[in-house]
Amino acid sequence: MELVIASGKGGVGKTTFSTSLAVLLKNHNFGIVDADAEAPNMHLIFDISKWDQEIDYAEKSLAEIDYSKCTHCKICLENCPYEAIHERNGKVEIKKYLCEGCNVCGILCPEKAIKIKSKEHSGWIRVAKTDYGPFITSELDVGQPNSGKLVTEEKKIAREWRKRGEIKHIIVDSAAGIGCQVISSMSGASHAILVGEPTKSSLSDLSRAYYLANHFRIKSYIVINKYDINPEFTGIKDFAYDNGIEIIGKIPYDKNVPLSMAYKKPLVIYSENSKAAKAIKDISSVVEQLL
Repeated sequence: MELVIASGKGGVGKTTFSTSLAVLLKNHNFGIVDADAEAPNMHLIFDISKWDQEIDYAEKSLAEIDYSKCTHCKICLENCPYEAIHERNGKVEIKKYLCEGCNVCGILCPEKAIKIKSKEHSGWIRVAKTDYGPFITSELDVGQPNSGKLVTEEKKIAREWRKRGEIKHIIVDSAAGIGCQVISSMSGASHAILVGEPTKSSLSDLSRAYYLANHFRIKSYIVINKYDINPEFTGIKDFAYDNGIEIIGKIPYDKNVPLSMAYKKPLVIYSENSKAAKAIKDISSVVEQLL
């Protein structure tokens, strides 16, 4: 199984659910992937402070000026679509954090003084051991692009673990939304659990996540988190019924959830007898049946 936990909307409890599910399924040899390269946070709940491996990730393409050829004509400055070139002390310079490596400046430069330098530092991939399985996360450096490619590299490493027999299954905690990170999270997955809460905004984003999963022919299930905060809202149930999606669990609102985050522990470890923890245990039994 390659199980991706998605939501479409941020803040619905996806990471709380993912970390607790990883704890409950530890005997099934899961590898754990935090696939939110722009805002990784699973390591905080697992209280990881030391990395076994930290890999420098180089992906971004960047313009570079050869000043021995540059005549300071400023054509590059006038035509850069990302405003990544500025003038300082009569000299044009590249703003690295804005440059997208599109090569407009290189094409227009009459002296051919600008070249595209590929494989510039973009971020990091980090690996650690946990009591619940090997864990991999990533982080983009400030202003860097290609978060989807970074997530793909994470998943490649996790799949190598599986190929070598170090793990049997993979659980992927996706980012919010349906952008490139989420597309990379879902690509190649076998199952998706979509976490939503009983609000119109959550339903709107959950439906988009479902259509994305459906595009990849991934079997989807729904978990309703904080289901009791808005009991009269039936939108998610209606959406599930209309699309033939199984709702495999409902998690109540529980004050122990923010406390578990504050103490840097998965909910089912911090308060295993809490209402929310018991609900997640029931959902983990459903996932075991799928296994």
